[in-house]
Amino acid sequence: MFNFFNKTAKRKETLVALRGSNPEWTPNNYNSMVSESFQKNVFAFRSINLIASGIASIPMYVKNEDLTINRNLTELLAHPNKEQGRSSFITSVVSYLLLSGNAFVYSDGDQLYSLRSDRVKLVYDSTKTSVKSYIYEVDGVRIPVDLEDILHVRSFNPTNDWYGFAPLRAAMYAIDQYNEMAKHNLSILQNGGRPSGCLILKDFQNLDEETRDAIRNRLSEIYSGAKNAGRIMLLEGGYEWQEMGLTPRDLDFAEAQNTIAREIVQAFGVPPILVGIRGDSSFNNYREARAHFWEDTVLPLAELIRTQFTDWFRKKYQENCEIYFDLDSIPALIGKREILWEKVSNADFLSIDEKREILGFPKMKHEESKETDPKTTEKKDN
Repeated sequence: MFNFFNKTAKRKETLVALRGSNPEWTPNNYNSMVSESFQKNVFAFRSINLIASGIASIPMYVKNEDLTINRNLTELLAHPNKEQGRSSFITSVVSYLLLSGNAFVYSDGDQLYSLRSDRVKLVYDSTKTSVKSYIYEVDGVRIPVDLEDILHVRSFNPTNDWYGFAPLRAAMYAIDQYNEMAKHNLSILQNGGRPSGCLILKDFQNLDEETRDAIRNRLSEIYSGAKNAGRIMLLEGGYEWQEMGLTPRDLDFAEAQNTIAREIVQAFGVPPILVGIRGDSSFNNYREARAHFWEDTVLPLAELIRTQFTDWFRKKYQENCEIYFDLDSIPALIGKREILWEKVSNADFLSIDEKREILGFPKMKHEESKETDPKTTEKKDN
């Protein structure tokens, strides 16, 4: 799939590892976090897919300095490589950015590839002040890649100069809580009961420390933890179990799960109503929530990606160009776009070219502009 895979790499370089703060629960590494979130948590999965598919659904095109369409680069974005179209490609880029805080795009000149972010390492110079190249590593095979051949899109990270901070990492505490509650509830369903309380030894007045520890450890091994929830306790003579714990109904698991689910989607900037969380009344209706989602979450992230791609294209392909999203095609924002069009259309103090510029269109030809410009027409009438 990757042309640079045909190269061999034997040189040794100084690498900056992908590191951050260590979570107390799920291990702070890419594979563990992705496994517990994207692959096991429905709200993390849905949030990432909503954002990624949203950005991928916006048509993209490249314009030259005179605002005419750059057909070669627009076609490159539409068909980045033989295996992917634009939608699949952009979905991959955005998903990696949300999962790891970093997205890496490789160009061999004619094609673009979205690389798995856990496989890319940065190589920096001896002063540790700039990146000089990259290493792409799969199954122990390390492939050097030139700096200009990779675009690195990263989110803001206050503790790392080289790698971005993923919203997934901010959501991991809530994700771990939700997953444990789901495991606990499943165990209850599978086992049909949950002992929780105090074990009373009636026939033994005193136990030595070794016996007490042995009993405690054995009970903990067999009955504690989410995987053992609901197991029936079997006791012999002289032992009595005193129920002390709260039932799932007492704990109101449903409301607790909804609260934690809201925390998960909030880390990604997704309104709870869009992922089916019950009991949320922050928005009057689904349409309002969608507009909020696009304006506050999707479009800012799309702008980050757009500007990064634009800068990279200018350097990589030596083109004075700009990448644009067709924002008029977004259904959730049609209402607000109609209001803007109406305001601009009724602004008599603006020329035709000024109106076209506000709406993202190129200027008209000189003669056409004179004939239709309200300012020019007004002068003629006088």
